[in-house]
Amino acid sequence: MSDLPWDDVAYFFDPDLMGSLPDVRVPDASVEDWQALLDLVGERGWKCQYSKGETVLPAPRADAVLTRPADAECPELRVWLSTEVLAIFRFHAVEEIDFDVELRELQGQERLDLFCRFLRDIGRRLGKPVLMDLEGDYGPARRLPRQSRV
Repeated sequence: MSDLPWDDVAYFFDPDLMGSLPDVRVPDASVEDWQALLDLVGERGWKCQYSKGETVLPAPRADAVLTRPADAECPELRVWLSTEVLAIFRFHAVEEIDFDVELRELQGQERLDLFCRFLRDIGRRLGKPVLMDLEGDYGPARRLPRQSRV
């Protein structure tokens, strides 16, 4: 049985109502948290691609990418949870890990379960909450009903 029944939360994953790219974030992050995330991606064997602009590069250590010059292009890390589900991390700031997911890729129980495991893995590894907001809406964290929390 799933921890989060699709029928209870499908509304929150409707791209026509919520926008297609919600922001997912881990506040109060550190360089060590970013490195733990990079390590987790490697340990889980998730397919990933690190790039700066159009240039694909090997993933660096977190401290190297987060200490780039202020005017340098912001790199991104694409992580495929499966062939159908992609999370895109952007290294904007040390203090917040943020990434996007495409709600159209998260339709149905199987993909929701996959996404919840991904969020749970990140939260447990970092020992921090993983929050999901409407795109560009960093107000108080949107909370799912109590029985639907991951």
